[in-house]
Amino acid sequence: MAEGQPGFAIWLTGLPSSGKTTLAYALGHRLVKRGVLVQVLDSDSLRRVMTPHPTYSLEERDCFYDLVTFLAGFLADYGINVLIAATASRQAYRQAARERIKRFAEVYVTCPPQVCRARDPKGLWKRADTGEIATLPGVGALYEPPDSPEVLVDTARLSIEEATDKIMSQLDEQGFFG
Repeated sequence: MAEGQPGFAIWLTGLPSSGKTTLAYALGHRLVKRGVLVQVLDSDSLRRVMTPHPTYSLEERDCFYDLVTFLAGFLADYGINVLIAATASRQAYRQAARERIKRFAEVYVTCPPQVCRARDPKGLWKRADTGEIATLPGVGALYEPPDSPEVLVDTARLSIEEATDKIMSQLDEQGFFG
């Protein structure tokens, strides 16, 4: 482990197409403007490497989120700040990260399923609705929302800029960045 202050990890969780990745990159840009360097771990990008032919089975998801938590914790241990954009449909995935990473915050990116369906940039909701994907969180698989996230943002009501402002403001108030 590196000496000095560990990095932090902020996990943005929510239904598919709720805006997690867009918000993670917006938050990353805002933090960089403040002089805080961050690395975004986007589940879509990580999946291409970790599970190139994903089945989205429970076992595969367990393994995938174990690896995401390990990677985020490893980076944070060495002073690298991490923004994780990943559904992590089970609370247990995010709780494992909270237990592993000293400076951890959870941001619940809430958005009604009908808005997620309308956005659906990857066509996941459409494929789930036709039965092509049986385990999409929010359709064929349960999504367990956080019990007490550090921040909750509703991307159906807030613009990306407003949501980013809210995350920065609330985490600042909690002394997270200091």
